[in-house]
Amino acid sequence: MTLIDKFLEYIRVEKRYSENTVTSYKKDLHDFIAFLMDTEGIEDTLRVDKKIVRNFIISLNEKKLTNRSINRKLSSLRSYYLFLMKVGDIKVSPLEAIDSLKFYAEKQIPMSQEEMEELQQVFTEKPDILTKAIIETLYQTGMRKSELCTLQFHDVDFSSRILKVHGKGNKQRQIPMSPDLENILQEYLTERNSLPDYNHLFFVNHRGKKLTEKFVYSKVNFYLSYVSSKKKKSPHMLRHSFATHVLDNGAEIFAVKEILGHASLASTQVYTNASIEQLKKVINQAHPRATKKDEL
Repeated sequence: MTLIDKFLEYIRVEKRYSENTVTSYKKDLHDFIAFLMDTEGIEDTLRVDKKIVRNFIISLNEKKLTNRSINRKLSSLRSYYLFLMKVGDIKVSPLEAIDSLKFYAEKQIPMSQEEMEELQQVFTEKPDILTKAIIETLYQTGMRKSELCTLQFHDVDFSSRILKVHGKGNKQRQIPMSPDLENILQEYLTERNSLPDYNHLFFVNHRGKKLTEKFVYSKVNFYLSYVSSKKKKSPHMLRHSFATHVLDNGAEIFAVKEILGHASLASTQVYTNASIEQLKKVINQAHPRATKKDEL
């Protein structure tokens, strides 16, 4: 077993990272090995120094990778070399003095509440209960597409109106189910239960097979295109929209953090940035010293 194989086994078993995360780490490390062989004439990761890492960054930049993508690969390398330090194969990480590249995150504009209302009319005109159930579940719960694809049948508790979601690190959280979402899921079940390949997964395609993340993305993107011209029309934007809309309507940020399954509050606070304009309106309309002449 190679060092990389041992590292991947470590993050899969001990750190309990998702298979998607493990796959991403594997690809990043294999890309690094390919670079070592092509440009340095080595494949032994124990012989890597800071100069080689800097050359790797330059090569990625020359391939027109964004700073965000380069940072992700550096993050994978950092985790790998921290593991090598942990098991005693090296004493100092070659990433120790390597800083992440600066980048300005593209502003994520969520779907508006009006657009989501308009989408309901689209489903009236173009009935597709599976896609409606997918989109409404993502939007009304904020769960990730990977979590939706692996949602188990026994994780949907209609009697308590609770969804039990297995998130990153296999951590389980409970998300309330609205009466509206319950009705949609019950309607979906009428179609689902007639499928020949009935299995333990709650969401399955029209052949009774597990949904792929690519399938979920394509369905969400297609239907959101009916109501929005925004560039980003993905399952993640439904998660973003969920967080923004519930915060706009008075939800406590700590409650939203728990529903989204964030490890830190900082991750949830990203969604409050999209609500700044809403906060300005509230203050301008409600604060006793606010005037039309002197608005924020």
